[in-house]
Amino acid sequence: MKRFALNGAGVLVALFAVFPVYWMIATSLKSNQDIFAATPQPVPTHPTLAHYREVLTGDLIPGVTFLDFFLNSALVAVATVLLSGLVALLAATAVARFRFRLRTTFLMLLLVVQMIPLEALVIPLFQMIQRLGLYNTLPSLILTYLGFSLPFAIWMLRGFVAAVPRELEEAAAIDGASRAQTFRKVLLPLVAPGLVATSIFSFITAWNELIFALTFINDQQRYTLPVAMTFFFGRDDTAWGSVTAASTLFTLPVIVFFVLVQRRMAAGLVAGAVKG
Repeated sequence: MKRFALNGAGVLVALFAVFPVYWMIATSLKSNQDIFAATPQPVPTHPTLAHYREVLTGDLIPGVTFLDFFLNSALVAVATVLLSGLVALLAATAVARFRFRLRTTFLMLLLVVQMIPLEALVIPLFQMIQRLGLYNTLPSLILTYLGFSLPFAIWMLRGFVAAVPRELEEAAAIDGASRAQTFRKVLLPLVAPGLVATSIFSFITAWNELIFALTFINDQQRYTLPVAMTFFFGRDDTAWGSVTAASTLFTLPVIVFFVLVQRRMAAGLVAGAVKG
């Protein structure tokens, strides 16, 4: 009975979490008549792809399509993931392997930075971006998201690097491997699960962020997808069919990315839980 109750509770939680996603996809396939019907239709009575065609082929603003905004978001997200993974791995290796002054202070600062609300940093970061001459450019978003994702990535990867026995690196050095070869062939494969787990966090952070993308970018052609989604909301009405279709397309890259790396992410989350 206890197991039955736990399984039932798990099913209810899963349904509660999945239902908004199902309703989004179902609404994107409904006709406008079904969407605005007095009685909500759980299942599309006359499925249509008209909303997807409208989103993919129409111009959200003159001369700029949904795919253009998609490419902007993809560029920012991929660059953030690659840079954060590289910098975080090198920093985590330094923190875990070397002893230097203020090492503990540095680790504590990583935790303190994550406690600061991101909204409180909009004005100082905006001023800094302007002084660097990066206002209205995609690199401004990449640097900002890199700063948000690095503290978590460094703190998490530090545990993975510390869990790798030093004897493995020493054995590789005895066999004639250089520091670069030891890092690439010994350390990197062992911390790869943690690197995947942190890359998911960095990707979602860069893919979904709205406030800084709306603040740092003034040229509409450089907007990312979260900002472009606001174009579907008018003053008098909202194109809910287009909104849900665009939201579904907006969600797909995150799902695909998660499916591709979920095995390594699961290994990364439980790595180090047991010893030996």
